[in-house]
Amino acid sequence: MPSDDTNAAALSVRGLRKVYPTPAGDVEAVRDLTFDVAAGQLVCIVGPSGAGKTTLLKCIAGLMPPTSGTVELGGAPVTGPPKAMAVVFQEYGRSLFPWKSVRDNVELPLKVNGVPKAERQRRVDDALAAVGLDHVPQSFPWQLSGGMQQRVAIARAVAYQPKVLLMDEPFAAVDAQTRADLEDLIRTIWKDLGITVLFVTHDIDESVYLGERVIILSNSPTVVQEDLTIDLPAERDQLGTRSSARFAELRAHVYEQIQRAKQGSRP
Repeated sequence: MPSDDTNAAALSVRGLRKVYPTPAGDVEAVRDLTFDVAAGQLVCIVGPSGAGKTTLLKCIAGLMPPTSGTVELGGAPVTGPPKAMAVVFQEYGRSLFPWKSVRDNVELPLKVNGVPKAERQRRVDDALAAVGLDHVPQSFPWQLSGGMQQRVAIARAVAYQPKVLLMDEPFAAVDAQTRADLEDLIRTIWKDLGITVLFVTHDIDESVYLGERVIILSNSPTVVQEDLTIDLPAERDQLGTRSSARFAELRAHVYEQIQRAKQGSRP
């Protein structure tokens, strides 16, 4: 289950700023972002298109250096991709090796990191069971639906046993029904494994349904427009939760904040 220790920050972002140099001059994508994600929390990030969500995630993942500011994972500065972090991207097809089986795709990062064979097998078995793919370990990604391919990518991240799981709009390319199934899968994995999840999405409904908090970003150059607590019941389901009055209120509030951000209003 998620941690109750809300004082322990698994992830800490302080004064993060990112400027891209261009022939026409510097472009400030992210101006000043500061927030914490407590150990065991599931936090969603939303904002207008072009607000710098993916830039932020790349800086947090150590894939891109910030211009200024810091990112810390468990109190240690992030200066490159940390071993205690895993990332699931939107374009799952590009992250899977089509010539490798489902099992081999999930196992690969464990091999690269020198995990002993018996431990690798146990972790892969557990991860495939967690995402409902233990019946197709020898299939190839190209034989699976888009939703099942994304489950492979999630299983690979879960098998790695990260302290923090970053997800960059991972369900944007699947149909609505599959998306709902994957949303519930993420909440189940989060609750069962107690991992920390930072989930970037452009979908307002998804952010409210999934998260314990929603961090709403301003328009670029980006700051935190609002850090909103989602006070929905811990147990959620697609029909009951989404049809509740409180869900509608929270959704409307996030939508209003994003519209304000698009118009240039700052907190």
